[in-house]
Order: sequence, then C-alpha cells, then structure tokens
Amino acid sequence: MVGLALIALGTGGIKPCVSAFGGDQFEKGQEKQRNRFFSIFYLAINAGSLLSTIITPMLRVQECGIHSKKACYPLAFGVPAALMAVSLIVFVIGSGMYKKVQPQGNVMAKVARCIGFAIKNRVRHRSKKFPKREHWLDWANEKYDEQLISQIKMVTRVMFLYIPLPMFWALFDQQGSRWTLQATTMNGKIGIIEIQPDQMQTVNAILIVILVPIMDAVVYPLIAKCGFNFTSLKKMTVGMFLASMAFVAAAIVQVEIEKTLPVFPKGNEVQIKVLNIGNDSMNIYFPGKTEILNPMHQTSDFMTFSADKLTSINISSTGSPPTPVKDFEQGHRHILLVWAPNKYQVVKDGLNQKPENGKNGIRFVNTLAESFSVTMGEEIYENVTSHNASEYHFFSSGRKSFTINSSEIAQHCGNEFETSYLGFGSAYTYVITRKDNGCLEPIVVEDISPNTVSMALQIPQYFLLTCGEVVFSVTGLEFSYSQAPSNMKSVLQAGWLLTVAAGNFIVLIVAGAGSFSEQWAEYVLFAGLLLVVSVIFAIMARFYTYVSPAEIEAQFDMDEKKKYPEESNPYPKLDSDLQTQL
Repeated sequence: MVGLALIALGTGGIKPCVSAFGGDQFEKGQEKQRNRFFSIFYLAINAGSLLSTIITPMLRVQECGIHSKKACYPLAFGVPAALMAVSLIVFVIGSGMYKKVQPQGNVMAKVARCIGFAIKNRVRHRSKKFPKREHWLDWANEKYDEQLISQIKMVTRVMFLYIPLPMFWALFDQQGSRWTLQATTMNGKIGIIEIQPDQMQTVNAILIVILVPIMDAVVYPLIAKCGFNFTSLKKMTVGMFLASMAFVAAAIVQVEIEKTLPVFPKGNEVQIKVLNIGNDSMNIYFPGKTEILNPMHQTSDFMTFSADKLTSINISSTGSPPTPVKDFEQGHRHILLVWAPNKYQVVKDGLNQKPENGKNGIRFVNTLAESFSVTMGEEIYENVTSHNASEYHFFSSGRKSFTINSSEIAQHCGNEFETSYLGFGSAYTYVITRKDNGCLEPIVVEDISPNTVSMALQIPQYFLLTCGEVVFSVTGLEFSYSQAPSNMKSVLQAGWLLTVAAGNFIVLIVAGAGSFSEQWAEYVLFAGLLLVVSVIFAIMARFYTYVSPAEIEAQFDMDEKKKYPEESNPYPKLDSDLQTQL
C-alpha cells in the first residue's frame, strides 16, 4: 500500500505536467512540430511499456535469496528503480536547455473561487428584473477580471467535451482484464511461437510503436492532400468508433471460443465420470442408461444429471448384486473410481471452470496397494493413497517430467516419466497402474480438452483498438494542450487523465450491474454503449469552435481594461488551415 501510494503521488506529479511541459518548448507557428512531439511522446511511453513487459519477467525468473533461492522480485523491482533514478539525473542535467514557464500561484483555487462567486451571484440575481448575461460565468464580472473569466470559459468548454470520453477508456482498459481472461481460454501456440495469455497485451505496445509513425508520416498527410478537414475532434470520434468495432470483433471471437468450451454443472446439477481401475469388467447403472466398463476404461465424458432426479448410481459385476452410490454434491463434477462390485471411491473434482491463466491441471489416481508421492517440477503430490485420487496441480504448457516415489517399485523398473505435450487450459488424470512385468505405467485420461481457438484471432481486435488509441489518445493530449490557456495547461491535462479513472469506474458499475451468462453479450453491450457515446460526442464536437488561447491572451495584455462588446464572440474562429493543424 505504501508503494501504491507513492506511485499514485508520483504519477499525479508527472503525468499532467510532463506533456504540458513538452508542449511549452514550442513557439507560435510550430504547431506541426508540437503535434509530432505528442506523437513521439506517446510512442516513447509505449516503447517503455513494451520493454518492461519483456525484460521484467526475465529478471523475475532469476533465482536469488540469502537463506533460500526464490523468484528474484528484488531484481525485478530494483532495476526499474535504478533506471528511473538515472533518468531523473539525465532530466535534471538538461535543466538549463528547457523553456520554463514560471508558476502563477494556485490557479485551481482562483478558478474554484471565480466559479463559486459566479454561481452565487447568479442565484442572488435570479429575478427577471436583472438582465440576462451572455454566459453564466459573466456573473463573476463584478469581482474578477475579464481575462481570468475568459480563460475559465475556455477550460469549461473543453471539460464539457470530456464528459463522454470515459466510455472510451472503459473499453480500452479491458485489455488487461476481460481480454486477458479471454486469452486464457485460447491456444497460445502460433506457428513456432508460444505465447502466454498475459503476454498478448504486448501486441498493443508493439502496434503503437508501429502505427504512431505511420499515422503521423503517412495517413494524416494523405488525408490532408485529399482535402478532408480532419480536425482533432473528428480524429477522436473516429478513434471511439474503432474501439467500439474492436469489441464487436472480441464478441465474434468469444462466440467461437464458447463453441469449444466444456459444459460445467449448474447449481442444481451433478456431473459424473466413471473410471474402472479394477481387473474385472463392471456394470454401471445410470438413470435410464447402463454401461459396461472394461478394466482401465472410463465413460466417454462427464454425464450431467439433475440432482433432484439422481437418486443413486448402481455398480455391479457379473453374478454380484448392485451396490448403490449416492455421495454426489450438487454443482460439482465427480469422478467415480470403481474396482470391485462393492468397492468404490467418489472423488469431487476441483474444477468447475477451465484452469486459470491457460494453465493445465494434472492429478494422479493410485491403483496400487500402497501409497506413493509424485514430484513434478516444483510441485509435490504428497501421499496419494491406494485407490484414490490426488488434487489437481497446475502447470504451464509444454512437456513435464515427473517422478513416482513408492516402496512398490521394483529395482529393475524406472520411476521417471514424462507427460504428453500440455497445451493451454486442459486437465488430465494420470492413472498409475502396474504392467505384467511389475513396472509402473501411467495411463492418461483427459478430463478437460485443451483450448483449440488460436490467440492469433485476438490480433484484429487489438489492431482496431490500437488504431483507435492512436487517433484518440495522442490527438486528445495535443487538443487539450492547444485549447488550454497558458496558466492552465496542466489543469486540462489532469482533466484528460481524470477521464481514464472515470472509465475504470464505469467498467465496475456496468459489469457489476449486469450479470451476463454469456461473455460475448457483455462485449456487445460495451461496443453499443461506446457507439452511442461516439455519436453524442460527434454532435457535441460539431458545435465546438476552436480557439487560439495565445491570441486571446495577447489581446488582453495589449489592453486589459478594454472589454468585448456583448454581441461579439470572444473566441475568434480560426481559419481552415490552422483548424486542420489543431
């Protein structure tokens, strides 16, 4: 919590100020260069994100420690901290080269007092005998100078445009949550490359590094040559539309995934799979169905029964009376181990969903007369008792070696084995039996099939969202700077960042309010909400008039006492070329 508090404090100091500080380095007439700076600035942020995503896990997997060797988190945290210290030193060394705008006091307090006075003054003079004023902030004229009022008008007009923007971030920030969860139900093997679900987020950073220069050097100039007035607000509208389409693509992928997912029991259902680990054939009597299982065979898949109608399952062998089995818990999967007419073990399955993070569940069934233990990598299955099953342990993709430790293993027999290739999101039961020569043999039973839908299908949705981010976020930073008065550049940048936080709250509210049985439906809902919001934003943008804060402030500096006529517009409309640049 201390670390998070320090990060929040540092972020609040850096983020609103660094982009405004960069914009301050450019003079009037350098709008094109300033636009390019914001593109490079955003590219640098994502290049850092990409490097940290790749390098930090490499540092973390190194083993370090005084008393015992563990994953080296001190190294993973220490290297970025040291690099941050170096970057601060480099930044300070260049201090003499920067153009610095001197602070002008607590501008937020001035703004709050001015707005408060305007509201109170308007309430006091709400009678019809007092003439209306052009803008509600003009009711502060009695106490505050016109320049401050004009600057606050600029800020409030931009902040009003910010109202719909959190919806974009509500979708964008689901890359690290909903989309990563989606990736855990997909197959990460793409050709010769194998990607873990949480690594798919690097696609966004890679695409940012590629698309920012392409947009800046190719797409925008091409649009300008076609004669289309592609203003900042039009770019942001297109960005919101592209993000909406990204979630439509995510919904389509989710529909394909759900076709391959196993069916898990609902609250009033029971799922059962029977595995014959004995030496004789067994008769299994289900409600309305009978199956004969040969030794070391299982029922084809988990069978689903309503708990209300499932009184019992009966087992028997030739010439023996049936034995009822009733120990089944509602809402769970079970594996029924049988090895004699009156000998069985009901094992409640610990999985009611696909294994998390795309990992693979492995458990062992002991058909021997004595207990054994199994070591697989760093995981240990302790004391797997006779005719019983262990708990699941979870492993990443690939082949895994395991060692069985038991007093029943003959000296001439090996005790080291290897799994088949583990994909993503599967679960297996390894039944340990004895061969005719007395040596152990593992027999593999598939409980949950591996994911089959490729993670490559997520690339189109990442591409659409990243295109939307480039035209929305980079443009939004530049627009916020260009439309802010000189003493409120950081204020508007902070307001822009506040929309990101509001977007995260929207995710919590929408996801909490609606309980979706199908994940694709939630994606469609978010896509529809952003599409509606983008239309609203486009209408709001249509009535926005771009201003040049520097020109307005220059007029006030030339004649502070001179006031605008009431019928004139204090925001001179920009010519077409400058508006396009903005």
